[in-house]
Amino acid sequence: MSLGKVLTDDAPDVAAEELLTSLMLRPWGQVSPSVYETGRLVSLAPWLIGHRERIDYLLGSQLPDGAWGAPDGYGLVPTLSATEGILSAAMRGDPGADRRRLLPPVERGLGVLTTWLGGRLDLPDMPAIEHIVPSLVALINRHADALGHPPLPLPEGMNYDTLQLVRARVTSGAEVPEKLLHALEIVGEEAAGAPGIRPTAVGTVGASPAATVAWLGERGATDPHEPALEHLEAVVRRHGGPVPVGVPITVFERSWVLSWLLRAGVPIEVPPEMVADLRVAVASAGTPAGAGLPADADTTSMTLYALALLGVPHEPDILWRFRSGVHFSTWPGEQGVSVSVNAHVLDAFGQYVARKPATAPRYEETIADVAAWLRGRQLPDGRWTDRWHASPYYATAACGLALDEFGGDASAEAVRAAVEWVLGSQRPDGSWGRWEGTAEETAYAMQVLLMARMREDPRCVRAADRGHEYLTRAADQEHPPLWHDKDLYAPFAVTRAAVISSSHLARQARPRPLDGTVS
Repeated sequence: MSLGKVLTDDAPDVAAEELLTSLMLRPWGQVSPSVYETGRLVSLAPWLIGHRERIDYLLGSQLPDGAWGAPDGYGLVPTLSATEGILSAAMRGDPGADRRRLLPPVERGLGVLTTWLGGRLDLPDMPAIEHIVPSLVALINRHADALGHPPLPLPEGMNYDTLQLVRARVTSGAEVPEKLLHALEIVGEEAAGAPGIRPTAVGTVGASPAATVAWLGERGATDPHEPALEHLEAVVRRHGGPVPVGVPITVFERSWVLSWLLRAGVPIEVPPEMVADLRVAVASAGTPAGAGLPADADTTSMTLYALALLGVPHEPDILWRFRSGVHFSTWPGEQGVSVSVNAHVLDAFGQYVARKPATAPRYEETIADVAAWLRGRQLPDGRWTDRWHASPYYATAACGLALDEFGGDASAEAVRAAVEWVLGSQRPDGSWGRWEGTAEETAYAMQVLLMARMREDPRCVRAADRGHEYLTRAADQEHPPLWHDKDLYAPFAVTRAAVISSSHLARQARPRPLDGTVS
């Protein structure tokens, strides 16, 4: 059923039930294709099914200016990957890869890259970007002479040293950190059959098609019974050639979907198998987003929060391993910090205490510390920004709602400032968004307005109602990629849950006539 029709018919609970069913039917996750990841497969695996479709996807997604990807520095990685992938196909003379067709897009991509890398470039905080960019620049520069194109420089502050260290570690047979496996393709040919690296039970290396292809190497073309190849082919068939940047994301997807639907009070019947799977996912080292990824504080927190909302709370002591002073890291040794991770940690501790009040003395200091840390990271205009999402509406919803529910009276001013920022940034068509209005970002803004302590303010109700009108028009449009990984991506089930939740909240906020129906 069309989500827009469901929202128009005032039945988001129907959409929620359909969404939960889809999670069970597609347990690897519902994720958008990635230009970066697809470009790596074009370059590394011309033997893999769907090769021509991947080339067509890259050609079809190039922007008029020659770039790929989003603005504000987000285009560098996908533009490097797409340019190098198409260039490799052209130089190899792959079947169906006519140079006359492929080289003009490459030239346009190189023109954009030359402009970007020749000036000052502010790059977003993306996973492994400090390794990915040098690896791709080096690959493109191998063909620079043949193209009559000057070599591309590296962005200011980047070098090849750390990339060489990573390659040396992988080829030495030393233990490779799990989070590095997600970007194993940066190692190049040395990644093939690297000692000490093995696919997971589902056949993936690092929950990444590109990393899995890099580990397979040429064996992928010669051993049709290799489990990793079977996994890749399944992913390719699911997406019609192009591939997502991360798969599977089973636990991440289920935890976020359930947390948002339950927090908003959407009436749902959760399959008992899903609840059991989440309980099993909480291991002694934490919870990973999916097979092949390391345990992280974000997924661990959201899983704990969802379990508490489901009435089966699990003590949150497992989160202590991610603590770093008065805040929490996504994983031990993280470079950088995330406000949304800490907001979710606050939710996990706070909801557990709400379910088990006798445990309050054990966790109240941590709750107070994290709340204070979040207040200290709020920007002067009232919003928050984050390293795991391109939109400030995601970060502001995460922080504002956690502080409103578990941050105490000391957080009242921070929550008020967040609400005021949301009110002041609504677009004329009723939407919210960083680059343009989107259903996903509008849903986050509506959550801030309708779940925080100012929710009865008439301004919040009116603004949210305008937002809901926008959602009914835009709910069936494709959600643009806004989530951070090696490339921006859209987890469609998660974004759909945000829209359903906000629609439910908007309906509940409408004035009710005397007969009790929703107006």
